[in-house]
Amino acid sequence: MTASSETMADRVAALREKQEAAHASGGPEGLRRHRESGRLPVRERIDMLVDPDSWFEIGALALPELRREKPIPGDAVVTGFGLLDGRRVGVIGIDSSVVAGTTAPISMRKQGRLIEHAQRHGFPLVLLCDADGGRMPDVSGWRFSGLPLDFTTFLKPPPGEPVVPRVAAVLGPSYGDSALHASTAHYVVMVRSGSIALSGPSVVEPAIGEKVSDDALGGPAAATEAGNAHLVVDTEADAMDAVAAFLSYLPQNSTLPPPVAPPLPPQRDPADLADIVPLGARAGYDMRDVFACIADAASILPWADGWGSSLLCALARIEGRVVGLIGNQPIVRAGALDPAALAKEAAFVRLCDTFGVPLVFLHDVPGLMIGTQAERGGILRGYEVLVSAIAEATVPKVGVVLRKAYGGGHFAMGGRPTKPDFLYAWPSAELGFMAPETGIRTIHRRKLERVLAEEGPEAHAALVAELTAEWVSEAEPWEAAAHLSLDDVIEPAATRHVIATSIDITLGGRP
Repeated sequence: MTASSETMADRVAALREKQEAAHASGGPEGLRRHRESGRLPVRERIDMLVDPDSWFEIGALALPELRREKPIPGDAVVTGFGLLDGRRVGVIGIDSSVVAGTTAPISMRKQGRLIEHAQRHGFPLVLLCDADGGRMPDVSGWRFSGLPLDFTTFLKPPPGEPVVPRVAAVLGPSYGDSALHASTAHYVVMVRSGSIALSGPSVVEPAIGEKVSDDALGGPAAATEAGNAHLVVDTEADAMDAVAAFLSYLPQNSTLPPPVAPPLPPQRDPADLADIVPLGARAGYDMRDVFACIADAASILPWADGWGSSLLCALARIEGRVVGLIGNQPIVRAGALDPAALAKEAAFVRLCDTFGVPLVFLHDVPGLMIGTQAERGGILRGYEVLVSAIAEATVPKVGVVLRKAYGGGHFAMGGRPTKPDFLYAWPSAELGFMAPETGIRTIHRRKLERVLAEEGPEAHAALVAELTAEWVSEAEPWEAAAHLSLDDVIEPAATRHVIATSIDITLGGRP
C-alpha cells in the first residue's frame, strides 16, 4: 500500500497494533515467569492502585536506543497519571517482566519526564519499584556518563517549586535506580518478598567476593533496620493500600494544607491514660497504647517502627486534623534515644514540617544513649541535626511530658529550647539534667564514697535515699510551671483535649 492510498483508518490500525505491542510487557513467557515468582504484572499493579477508568499513560510507545531481537516494550517502564481516592497522582511502574526491569537511557528519560510533570504541576509521585539495576550494554562505557539523569529534578524539586509527596512500593528485587527512587521517597512500603539495595547480589559477588541473597542484602529485616523501608506488608494489595493511606494524610504539595477528615472519638478512653502509664520511672508500658487514647480511632499510621525502635513516630488525626505523633517507647531501652532514633525523628520532623503537619511530642525519655557505641554511631551529630530541625520547624509544636524527660533527651523531644508553641506535663512528670540515680552519683560521688568508707553501707544507703528524694523534689513539674517553663500541668485524661485545643489555637482558625 502506497502512502497516497492509505487512509486515516489504516494509520489508526497501525497505531493500535503498536499500542497492543507496547502493552505486551514480557510477552506470554515473560509474564508467566513473572507471575510464578509471586509478582503481579506492572499494569495490574497500576489498576490496583488508581481509581477505575482514571489511568492516563504517556510514553507507551518508547523503545530502547539499542534494539534487540526480542522487543522491550516501553523500554521496561510504564509512566502516566491517575486518580487515587479522587486526587491526581503520577505513577512510575517498572516492568520487570521484560529484561528484569533494567534501566536504560530511554526508560530513564521517561521516568524523568513523569517526575518533572508531578513536580511542576504539584501532585504526588508514586514509584512502583521492581528492577535489577542498569542494563548492559545500554549503560556501559561512555553511555553511563551520558545518562539523562538530572539530579536537580530526579531527587527533589527544583529551587522555588513546591515539594510533592513521594511514595515508593518495593514489590520485588529493587536495585539501581529503583533503590534510588525509594531513597527519595517520604514513605517506603515493601512486600516481604521484596528487597532493596544499591546493587544486587549479581553485582556484589563479582565486585567484592561476597555471596549474598536478595533477602540478606536488602530484605525486610535489613531494609527496616537501615531505615530504607517504613512498613513491611504481606501482599501487593496491602502495599497499594498503604500507599493510599499515607497519601491521605498529606496535601497534594507543600503549598497546600493537609486534608481534614470528620472527627472521630479515640480508640481508647483518654481516662485510661492514668492506668496505662505507671508512676515508677523504670516500669515499662507500650507508647502505642498512649497513642490510641489521643488519636482518632483507626487513624494511626506507623512510620518506620523497625528503625530506631526506642522512638515511635506515626501519622494520625486528632479531631479530624492530621498530626505527627512522636513518643518515646519505654519498652525498648527505656525509651533512650540512640543514633538511629535521632535520625528517624529528624526525618519525620522534616516530613511533617514540609507538608504542614503539626507535631505532637510525648516525652518519656531517660536521655540520650552514651558510651563508645553511641559516639561511634554519630550521636553527637545526630543530636545537633535533630534539635536544629525541631527548632526550625514552622508547624505547630505541642509537647506533653508524661513521666520523665532528662538531659538532651528532653530537648530532642521538643523541650523548651526548641521553641514548642505549648509545653505541658502530667503531675507524674520529672524533668532535669539527669535521672536521679545517675545525677546523685555523679554530683555527690566523693561524699557518697566517703560515707560508705567511714560509716558503712547502711549510712551510704540512707544518704542515697535522702539525696534521691531531694533530686526528685526538684524534678517535679510544680516549680517548672511556676516559672513558666511549662504552660500548665494537666491531668492525663485531659491530654487529647489539651493537644487538640492547642493546635487549633496555633493554626488561628486555618484548616
